[in-house]
Amino acid sequence: MGCKPNYIARVKKILLLVVTGCALVACKHDKIKSTYTIGFSQCVGSDLWRRTMLEEMKTELSLHPGATFIYTDAQNSSAKQIAQVRNMLRQGIDLLVISPNEAQPLTPVVEEAYNKGIPVIIIDRKTSSPLYTAYVGADNYELGKMAGEYIGSTIKGPVSILEVMGLPGSSPAIERDRGFNDGIRKFSNIHVISKVYGDWLKPNAEKQLYRIKDKLPLVNAVFAHNDVMASGVRDIFSQLNIGHQVKIVGVDALPGTGGGLGMVSDKIIDASVLYPTGGKEAMSTAFRILNKEPFSRENILQSLVIDSSNVQLMKMQWARINNQQKDIEKQQVLIKEQQGIYDSQQTVLDVIVITLVLAIILGGLAFYSLTENRKINKSLAAKNDEILSQRNQLIVMSEKAEAATEAKLNFFTNVSHEFRTPLTLILSPLQDMMNNEKLLALGGKDIRIIYQNSHRLLRLVNQLIDYRKIEYDKQSIKASANNIVAFIRDIVDNFRPHAQKQQIHLSISSNVNDIKCWFDVNMLDKVFFNLIANAIKFNNEKGKVRVNIVKRNDEVVIEVEDTGVGMNPEELNLVFDQFYQAAHMPSNGSGIGLSLSREIVNAHHGSVQVQSEKWKGSKFTVVLPLGDDHLSADEKTTEPGNWANLSKRSEIYSSDLKSSVALTQPDLLSSPKEFSILIVEDNQDLLHYLAAKFDEYFEVYTTDNGHDAITQAYEHVPDLILSDIVLPGISGKAVSEKLKSDLRTSHIPIILLTAQGSVEQQISGIDAMADIYITKPFNFDYLLANVKNLIKNRRILKDHFTSDISTGERTSVAKSIDKKFINDFAGIVEQNLSNDKFSVDDICKLIGISRIQLYRKVKALLGCSITDYILSRRLKKAQYLLQNENFSIAEITYQVGFSNPNYFATVFKAKYGCTPTEFKRNPVA
Repeated sequence: MGCKPNYIARVKKILLLVVTGCALVACKHDKIKSTYTIGFSQCVGSDLWRRTMLEEMKTELSLHPGATFIYTDAQNSSAKQIAQVRNMLRQGIDLLVISPNEAQPLTPVVEEAYNKGIPVIIIDRKTSSPLYTAYVGADNYELGKMAGEYIGSTIKGPVSILEVMGLPGSSPAIERDRGFNDGIRKFSNIHVISKVYGDWLKPNAEKQLYRIKDKLPLVNAVFAHNDVMASGVRDIFSQLNIGHQVKIVGVDALPGTGGGLGMVSDKIIDASVLYPTGGKEAMSTAFRILNKEPFSRENILQSLVIDSSNVQLMKMQWARINNQQKDIEKQQVLIKEQQGIYDSQQTVLDVIVITLVLAIILGGLAFYSLTENRKINKSLAAKNDEILSQRNQLIVMSEKAEAATEAKLNFFTNVSHEFRTPLTLILSPLQDMMNNEKLLALGGKDIRIIYQNSHRLLRLVNQLIDYRKIEYDKQSIKASANNIVAFIRDIVDNFRPHAQKQQIHLSISSNVNDIKCWFDVNMLDKVFFNLIANAIKFNNEKGKVRVNIVKRNDEVVIEVEDTGVGMNPEELNLVFDQFYQAAHMPSNGSGIGLSLSREIVNAHHGSVQVQSEKWKGSKFTVVLPLGDDHLSADEKTTEPGNWANLSKRSEIYSSDLKSSVALTQPDLLSSPKEFSILIVEDNQDLLHYLAAKFDEYFEVYTTDNGHDAITQAYEHVPDLILSDIVLPGISGKAVSEKLKSDLRTSHIPIILLTAQGSVEQQISGIDAMADIYITKPFNFDYLLANVKNLIKNRRILKDHFTSDISTGERTSVAKSIDKKFINDFAGIVEQNLSNDKFSVDDICKLIGISRIQLYRKVKALLGCSITDYILSRRLKKAQYLLQNENFSIAEITYQVGFSNPNYFATVFKAKYGCTPTEFKRNPVA
C-alpha cells in the first residue's frame, strides 16, 4: 500500500502536463485583443449630420475588432439622455462618448462619470463644467464668425439679416450666435432684423418663419445654424415669392443625398460652413486614451465656407473618400473570411496534436498502471489479512466487554436492591415519629424533610430497578383483562388531596364507563403515577389537570393535559431520553420517569407522545391496543389484576407534591443583623433548610433561579452569595462570572454549593471566579465556618482601605476590578477636594453607577459612608498642608473644600483634638 500515494502523485503530474499543454495549444492562436466597452450617447440621431457621425465612428471601430460599442439615442430629451448614461455606467463601460442635448442639465451626469474614473469624450456640444477627458468638435464660435464675415464680404449695400438658431440652451446654438454677431460687427452696413429658434429641425424653423412672415420681405440675407433649417428657409421664401434675391448661408455641408453639399450644388442655399462630424476623430481619441497613449484634450476640427466656387471640388473629394471606404470594407470582409479559414485549420491541427499527445501519454499510463496494480494487489492482500485478524480480535474484545457490562449491571441492580432494606428501616421509624405529636413539636420540619426525601430516594431506586428489568433483562409484562377507566380513575383519586392543596383543578372524563383492556396492573400504574404527578408538579397555582379517556376503534387513548409551564421544541425532542431534565424543572427529579414510562407503554405494544407549548401547558397521549391479539402467550396471565394497594404505591410519587417547609417569616421588630447573605438553590427543601440555619447569623435573601439571583444581588448587594450550580435559567457558574465581572457586585464573595464533585468540575467552578467550591453532601458547620471566614476577610480588606496610610503605600486589592473601583473612586475624591460644591451625584456621574449602588459598594469595600470618606480625606490633606506648606489657615480652608474657616476649625478640632492654628504651631506626626 505504500506505493499507492506515489502512483497517484505521478498520475496527477502527468495529467497536469497534459492540461497545461492543451491550454497552451488552445491559447496559441488566442491573440491579445482589446476588450474595451465604449458607450456613445447621442442627443438625437435622426438627422443626416448625426447619422454621418455614427457611420464615421463605426468605420473607425472596424479597425478595432475587439471593442464593444453601445449606442443610445436620446431623441432630443435631456431627461432620457441622463437615464441612458446612468444605465451605461451601471453596465460598466470603459469610456463614455457623449453629445449633450443641453449643456446645463447634462453637466451633473457627465461629472458623475468623470469622478468615477471613467474617461469622458464630449463631441459636438459641450457641458457647463470642465470635468471631461477630451473634447472633439469644430469651434462653433469660429463657425458663426466665419458665416458672418462671409455674408459681410459678399453682399454690397445694406444687409438685413434673419438668424435661424438651433435648440435654446445648447452650446452650439449659443456659440454660433455669439460668433456670428462678432463676425458682422465690423460691417456697418449689416443689421439683424430678427432671430428665431428652429430647434435644429426644418418643420420647427418653417413654423417660426410663418410667425414673422411680415418681416421676411425686408430680409436679403439669412444665416441658419444648420443646412436643414436653411433649406426650410428657402422653401418658405419660395412660397412667399420673395426668395430670388435672398442669400442663404447654412452650416454642416454634409455630403450625400440631402446633405449641404448637394444643396449648395443645386443652388437651394448659397453657401454652407463645413461642420465636421468628428466621429472618426472621437473614436481614434478614445482608443488613444484607453491604450494609455498621448492625446489632445481639445480637438478642434478645421472648417471652411463652401459655395459655388468650391462645391464641385468638395463633392469629388467626398466621392473618392467614399470609394476608398468601400474598398476598405471589402478588404475587411476578405480578411475575416481568411481568418475564419485559418482558425478552422488551426483548430483541426490542434486537435490532431492533442490527440497524438494523449494517445502517447495514455499508453504510458496504461503500462504504468498495470505494473502498479500488481504491486497494489499484493499490498491489499496483506492488508486484508491484517484486517481480518483485527476483526477477530475485536469480536473477542466485544464479548469480554459485554460480559463486563453485564456484570456491572448485575452489581448495580443488586446494590439497588440492597438500598430498599435500609430505606425501609428509615421510613418505618420515620412514620412512627410522624405520628408522635411530641416529636413533631420539637423537630417537625426536619422530620418532614427526611420523610419526603426518603420517599424520593425509594422512588428513584424502584425506577432504576424497573428500568433495568425492562431495558436490559427484557422482562415481559403479565397482562390481564381489566377496566382501564376504573383503574385510571382510582389513580386520579389518590392525587386529588395534593391537587386541592395547590388549588389545582383535577378532573377525569371518559366517553365509555367500562373499557376492557389487557394491561399489567403492577407496571402500567407507574406510567400514570408519573404523568399525573408531573402535571401537578409543573402546573401553576389555580391551574388545571385534565385526564380524558376515549375508546376509538380498536384502541384506547388516554390524555393527560395540564396548563403548566410547558416545554419548548428543543426540550420536546429530549423529554423521553434517559436522565434528561428540562432547564425549568426543579432538581428533585431524576430524569428517568418519562423514559421508564415509554418503555412500559412500548412493552404493552402501545405508544406515548407529547405535545407542548412554552408557558401554555403540555399534553401526554398514551395509546393502548384493545383485545389480546397483539400479546404473546408469555405476556398474558389468567390471574385478575388487583390494584387495591394503589394508595400505598402512589405515596412515593406524591411525596414531591407535599408542600415544602415554608421559610420562617422575618421578625420585623427584631434588630437588623450586621451582615447579609443571598442563597440561590432550586431545591425548595434545601433552600428552606439553609435559610432557616443561616437566619440565626445573617439577614437572609433567597431565590430559586439564576436570573433572579443577579437581580437580587444588584438590589440588596449582600455580603456573601451561596449558590447551587445547576439552576433554572442560567447556571450558578454563569451567575458567578457575571457578578464578579460587574463593578457593582465584584467585591461580593461567592460560594458554589453543588453535587458536581469531580476535580475538573471544581476547577471549572474556580475558573468562574467563585471564592470557594463545596460539594454535596456537606457539613453545615464547615459551610458556616467558610461563610464567616470570607466575610471576616472582606472586613479586614475594608480596614486596609480606610486606614490613614499614605496613598503610595496603599495595600493592593485582591480582585483587579475592585482595585480599579477603589482607585477611580479615590482619584475622583482627591481631584475634587478643593471643590466645596462636590457631591455624591458628581461621583455617580463620573463612575457611571446609581447613587444607591455607589453607597452600597463603598460601604462594602471601605466600611464607611461616602460623606465620611470625603471628610476624612479633606482633613488628612489639611493636616499635610498645615505640616508641610506655608499657607494661611484661610487658604488651606478653601484648598480642602471648606467654605467657612470657623466650620473647618471646628471639624478639625473634633478630629485631631486641637485647632488648625495650634496644630500648625505644634505639628504632630
